[in-house]
Amino acid sequence: MSLVDELKSAVTPRAALLVVGVFALQLLFITSYVGALHNPKPSDVPFGVVAPERVATALVGELEELPGDPLDPRTVAGADEARDKIMNREIDGALIVNPASRTDTLLVASGGGTVLSSALEKIFTQVEAAQQREVRTVDVAPASPQDFDGLSAFYLVVGWCVGGYICAAILAISAGSRPANRDRAVIRLGVLALYSALGGLGGAIIVGPILGALPGSVAALWGLGTLVVFAVGAATLALQSVFGIVGIGLAILLVVVLGNPSAGGAFPAPMLPPFWKAIGPALPPGAGTWAARSIAYFKGNDMTASMLVLSAWAVVGTAVTLVLSSMKRKPESEPIAAEVGEPRA
Repeated sequence: MSLVDELKSAVTPRAALLVVGVFALQLLFITSYVGALHNPKPSDVPFGVVAPERVATALVGELEELPGDPLDPRTVAGADEARDKIMNREIDGALIVNPASRTDTLLVASGGGTVLSSALEKIFTQVEAAQQREVRTVDVAPASPQDFDGLSAFYLVVGWCVGGYICAAILAISAGSRPANRDRAVIRLGVLALYSALGGLGGAIIVGPILGALPGSVAALWGLGTLVVFAVGAATLALQSVFGIVGIGLAILLVVVLGNPSAGGAFPAPMLPPFWKAIGPALPPGAGTWAARSIAYFKGNDMTASMLVLSAWAVVGTAVTLVLSSMKRKPESEPIAAEVGEPRA
């Protein structure tokens, strides 16, 4: 057999296409991560200003004119309201101007991302110095001392996401990427649900009681983790039902290549470029990271949108998997799951 024949035998057209797909995925991975994270800077950060009316109007105008548009300032009635808005995650910080003193107060929330709170401190140190004033910083939602740079919530969610798509992939490739019938699809989804509950609990216990990395309710983190794992797993099963083994690659594209750098983990959303800032909240890593930080540092506030996003992934993934498993398929090169030991015609 010639070398060409050996090559054709060793590398089938289907395998060659999969290798090309992996190569494209690799380049997209590099592009996505470097593109999102290589030059972080604050942009349109929701920010409150507490000051007498005339001073507030002038200061908001000044902050709107800062180079690079780092802030999206708005007036807030008082210091207590500013704190409430930060805890409700409506704004990321606030400046409380004291006309009777030369020192103003900057409110930040490092629990939402220490990099962002540090960036706000830097901005207002310069702004206040230009006015020959000083600023003192008060952290109203401080990150745990065991939560370096506020990254624990992000890594926790990444772990849950990885578990979700790997579990779904194993369930698929162990007996064909497409379930042979509806009953098998239900079994796969049932196994995924059990795995999700165990994975959610395990992650919550590790970051909470064992490592002390995140404060907040272990039960709430358990519930969130169960939903994150199941949402990613169900989406992966659905993609496999539609595209076969290629669906695993598409799941990695959505969750890892696009989802992780846009999740607001290493750098919170206001510090990401527009594309990643826009897609992050709609993907499981971003929705999960936001919700985990809300549980840990913001008394569970402002989680509705994130939970709806995760629920949508779970529901749509489940529905697509069940619907496609109920449809009769034409014979194709990629086998669907068959009974173990089932005799061949």
